[in-house]
Amino acid sequence: MRNSRFSGVWRNEPVITYVLLVVTIGMFMLETAMGGSTQVKVLVALGARYNPYIAFFGQWWRLVTPIFLHIGIVHLLVNMMSLWFLGRMTETVFGHWRFLAIYLVSGIVGNFGGMIFDSANSVGAGASTSLFGLLGAFLMLGDNFRHNPAINAAVRQFAIVVVINLVFDLTQPSIDIAGHIAGLIGGFLIAGAVGVPRVGTIRRVKRVLMGVLLIAVPIILFIVDGTGIM
Repeated sequence: MRNSRFSGVWRNEPVITYVLLVVTIGMFMLETAMGGSTQVKVLVALGARYNPYIAFFGQWWRLVTPIFLHIGIVHLLVNMMSLWFLGRMTETVFGHWRFLAIYLVSGIVGNFGGMIFDSANSVGAGASTSLFGLLGAFLMLGDNFRHNPAINAAVRQFAIVVVINLVFDLTQPSIDIAGHIAGLIGGFLIAGAVGVPRVGTIRRVKRVLMGVLLIAVPIILFIVDGTGIM
């Protein structure tokens, strides 16, 4: 017989956020044990985004694994604090599995954008692409539920965070701004595609269109500028 008390806790607690935190911190500990999180050979061995390996050897899984790797303790702490704040809010609004889809798909789209537009031999890692996707998910809420006062208040806060982060990116030459912008757009589109039944209904045609764009735009970019990753 199903335990209703347990299922209620599962439904209300941001358990996916907690799991992502544990996995990411665990991966950082593994990086440290293997020689250090700032060592390129360690990052590449554990799955950092390295364009030549994707382009020449078809290691497309490197669009996923960088989400869970970080370069240095400061990088990890900043992103994990952001995940703690943004993840719990997003998971509460969208639900567990929609939140996980948003987090992972945003990270993949962000890493794809970094692969296309970043320098050919760059090594990329970090949850920032996924975190920008969570920001994009809330911008989607603001676009579709603009008459909801609570949503508007939250979206204004998230919009400020987006602007501050993008301005910071522009001042830091080592930051993967293309990946962040791609993650933001990916989060907006996947959030609309999966919907948010806890808040309201998004027209089916709009959800389908956002899903199509989510798939079509990266394919078009790869076809048009595929040589950029070589």
